[in-house]
Amino acid sequence: MQRFKSPKFVAALIAVGALGLSGCATKKFVNEQVSLSDSRTQTRLDQQQAQLSQLDKTAQDALKRATDAGKLAEGKFLYSMVLSDDSIKFPLDSSKLSPEAEQRLSVFVDKLKSENRNIYLEIQGHTDATGADTTNQRLGEQRAEAVRVFMNRHGVPLNRMATISYGEKDPVADNKTRAGRSENRRVVLIVMS
Repeated sequence: MQRFKSPKFVAALIAVGALGLSGCATKKFVNEQVSLSDSRTQTRLDQQQAQLSQLDKTAQDALKRATDAGKLAEGKFLYSMVLSDDSIKFPLDSSKLSPEAEQRLSVFVDKLKSENRNIYLEIQGHTDATGADTTNQRLGEQRAEAVRVFMNRHGVPLNRMATISYGEKDPVADNKTRAGRSENRRVVLIVMS
């Protein structure tokens, strides 16, 4: 029995025990780390799911607003007037209103005033395909703005008018002919209630 109590045996027994305990601690540590990693991954997944849900809600809200706006706009169009007949076509690269155009706009303003309705005007500026895209966008806006300023000076409130330029993007005639290009240089007035 003495042999089992020798210091070398006890040291060996302690070493084996320590190794055994260290192995258990390693498994425990690994299990804790895996659990912690799983927890972090789940937290990230939950956060991403929440973000996706918020984006989905935002997209659905935007779609609903757009649909509602579309429904609101339906049936609100009253009529339109196009400034492009021979007496009031815009000259090439110009936004200046001719005296004929001013006369026709004056009649149009008087009609709006006599109807005494709460209307809203969208003033669309158009050009032919001559020139650069950016130049035509600017020129379309200048033409629409020239009409807006004229109408405001004759009593139509600015808050009831908006301008938009389509440049060369919405032709009504062929841009390959001189007559077609002339028809495309126009302003369209959309009257809505």
